[in-house]
Amino acid sequence: MKQIRILLAAVFTLAFALPAMAEKLSLNAISAYLNGLKTASADFTQVNSDGSIATGKLYLKRPGQARFQYNSDKTLVLATANRVAIFDAKSNQPPEQYPLVKTPLNLILARNIDLNRNKMVTGYSSDGAKTLVTAQDPEHPEYGSIQLVFTASPVELRQWVITDQAGAKTTTILNNLQKGGDYPSSLFSIDLQMAREN
Repeated sequence: MKQIRILLAAVFTLAFALPAMAEKLSLNAISAYLNGLKTASADFTQVNSDGSIATGKLYLKRPGQARFQYNSDKTLVLATANRVAIFDAKSNQPPEQYPLVKTPLNLILARNIDLNRNKMVTGYSSDGAKTLVTAQDPEHPEYGSIQLVFTASPVELRQWVITDQAGAKTTTILNNLQKGGDYPSSLFSIDLQMAREN
């Protein structure tokens, strides 16, 4: 009997030590959070579809601008002026470039984010601690999707998973997200980066 009481006491202690269950965030609250995220920086860990892992620093300047600086191989990904460019430090070739609108990243870099748009959200759930929203361009679902993961109190973006046109998944986990900051446009400039490398 004494062992049972000790066991029950341990279970109750553990239960109260766990974080409280959070309510599922509304799509309106998530849209408002993203629209309010004008500038931000974060350390990131990226898990690629082949299982490889990379780390780096992310800078966001909405609308339309992002900079991913990778630590290990000095790869740089820039999004600006409706383009995404991948600078590979190991290559002597010009950067690969894609229209931003054809990538799921465009959904969080857009000027006005409204997750209530018809057919934009394809998945919306909560596990009690996090709210997960999967979104796509309703006019071009073939461009892929992005799953956003948020915590509440306060609302904060923790990670996203991009599924590309081929079905490959890339997970980006954010750490030490700092909202605000005055980042010059040159930090995101594809043309300036190309000029530096020539």
